[in-house]
Amino acid sequence: MLTILVIVVLSYFVGSIPTSIIVSRVLRGIDIRDYGSGNAGGTNVFRVLGWKPGVFVMAFDAFKGFAATYWISQIALGGTAVSPEVAQLIAGCSAIFGHIWTVFAGFRGGKGVGTAAGMLLALYPVALLICVAVFAIVLFITRIVSVSSMTAAITLPIVLSIFRYCLGKPVATSLYYFSFFAAGLIVFTHRSNIKRLLNGTENRFGKKKTS
Repeated sequence: MLTILVIVVLSYFVGSIPTSIIVSRVLRGIDIRDYGSGNAGGTNVFRVLGWKPGVFVMAFDAFKGFAATYWISQIALGGTAVSPEVAQLIAGCSAIFGHIWTVFAGFRGGKGVGTAAGMLLALYPVALLICVAVFAIVLFITRIVSVSSMTAAITLPIVLSIFRYCLGKPVATSLYYFSFFAAGLIVFTHRSNIKRLLNGTENRFGKKKTS
């Protein structure tokens, strides 16, 4: 129990590192949440501060998910009652929750896409590559990041289902069921984007101004 508690706490705090807020304050002396879409994520940094800070934020947010899943999950304090796979899921989820509800910024963080991608990189890289490809294709067609993110998230359980039931590839049961939760969580964090999509006011990639 102590091991799991330590993994949860450490992973949450790693995920809580408010990358976009730190970068925006260092580079411009602003809170990124007061500009653009108001979201503390890499896409908003990309739009407001430029592509270099945006790429850095996206990469570091992904690293948070990877670090928690790949390294922090391996902490062992007298053993644990869960399997290594479940420990990884717990660590990764904690990092995602930390990113979305960061304790360092009034529990107002990003949408969790980048951190979830880093987590998936540690768990099932092939599935991540497919999701990234779907993201890129949808972004090329629609030029809407939110649609691309949600589509990629929904793609994950579909891909794992195909791997598991059609191709006979090994997919851990815990990861398989988690993929449905992850897809739902990403859609949930994009609820404001969904409203703008329905209203026809959602931004397209490449525009500086966001609603």
